[in-house]
Amino acid sequence: MDMDISCTCGKDCIESSAKVMKSLNIHYLPCKNCDTDDLEKFRPLNEQVELNDINDRWKSCPCGRRHLDHVMAHILMIMMEEKLRDGNSTLRQVGTPLLTIGCPLKGPPYLLKDSMVLLTDHINKKCSLRVYEEVPEVKGVLKGDMRVTVGVKDSESLPNTYQLMAGCDLRCDILETPSGQIYIYKNQGQIHLEFPKPLNPKITALYKTFNKYQNPSILDCTCGPGTLGIFALKAGARKVVFNDIWYPAAEMTAINLEVNGFPVNFLKQEPGLIAEGENFQVYCADIRDLKSFLDEKFDIGVIDPFPGVDFTELSHSVREMCHEVIIIQ
Repeated sequence: MDMDISCTCGKDCIESSAKVMKSLNIHYLPCKNCDTDDLEKFRPLNEQVELNDINDRWKSCPCGRRHLDHVMAHILMIMMEEKLRDGNSTLRQVGTPLLTIGCPLKGPPYLLKDSMVLLTDHINKKCSLRVYEEVPEVKGVLKGDMRVTVGVKDSESLPNTYQLMAGCDLRCDILETPSGQIYIYKNQGQIHLEFPKPLNPKITALYKTFNKYQNPSILDCTCGPGTLGIFALKAGARKVVFNDIWYPAAEMTAINLEVNGFPVNFLKQEPGLIAEGENFQVYCADIRDLKSFLDEKFDIGVIDPFPGVDFTELSHSVREMCHEVIIIQ
């Protein structure tokens, strides 16, 4: 069956963000009328502004944008009113703003409607709904600790996830690669958090090994949302097999393949081979079980292990299927 790349929230999140990418060079920039006043992140908000004037002072510009600091101050005010923060709280205590189109920025972003997901470990349902309904820039609210990596370590571990408290958590990171831009969507409550950089060190590491071969075959054993394997396809890999033990990651890989121009035939919503295309396959399996699915030898095996996981056994399993294995950390 054809790949369904619609968002689980029922809105056209992927189509809408695709339109944003065409004007990304100006998407987060202020217009000449925007309020450019920023705030000190570690200084209590009540020492910087009159709290009772905050809503009137930091209304959106007629262009629809608002400085990130002003958005976070608005959220902090709601948290104060809900007694989750006190008058001495700082912007740093609000949480982590995750841009719904993530890309390296040279300055503070000016946000439009639905342009960030808030990740915070200090919020309840009532406050989350208020933030989502009253702060137009917030697309969704996640409750979780960003120091905890989302996903599942191995077949014997329970998954870690962030709790979606309100709205939608689908966002996209734009990554610059030697083969052009790639677009990586993820439901951030289910997929590990990474921040886009001008040069992605994981892609750089793979690229160095990739160039030793001519159109190599790649086994991406811990693919996450598909970043490294999609880069490999764009760089000319003759075949890529993606795999992740965490089903939401494998499913998101299939979506990201379709988004990046690689037509996908989605097969089933359960572990095993879940999707395939002209020169790729997507599996959801334990690395140690891949040998039972794959009867071939790959040029390069890629392991991007979960933080804190001993990958010695995993590496041994992969080396039996690949001429060369790289560990990306």
